[in-house]
Amino acid sequence: MARDIIRTTKAPSPPPTYSQAVRAAGLVFVSGTGPHDPMTGKLVGDTIQEQTRQCLSNVSAILEAAGSSLERVVSATVILLEETDFAGMNEEWVRWFPANPPARQGAKLPVRIPGMMVSIAAIAEV
Repeated sequence: MARDIIRTTKAPSPPPTYSQAVRAAGLVFVSGTGPHDPMTGKLVGDTIQEQTRQCLSNVSAILEAAGSSLERVVSATVILLEETDFAGMNEEWVRWFPANPPARQGAKLPVRIPGMMVSIAAIAEV
């Protein structure tokens, strides 16, 4: 099976040990993507809503580079630092997925990165 490694400068650059996404078998697998500005690499936002917005913007850019889009996401994993941030994250989430939302799982951030409240991974159709 062919695999394509996806990289775009419109989303934060990952370390060399992982890819922004991999396209294979008609799907795009987007790695956990944090709320970093693609140009500066710095965290964006002081609220969970702002950080969720930046994560989804980054995921969208990666999907676009892979020939897909948020409308084609079939599954997503939202990783939160604090469970109490779910309502605020969900408030922003429904703006990006107003109808026919993807399946969604939740998890707790395993590593604390100062200031980072959320990370989002996704699987989409190509």
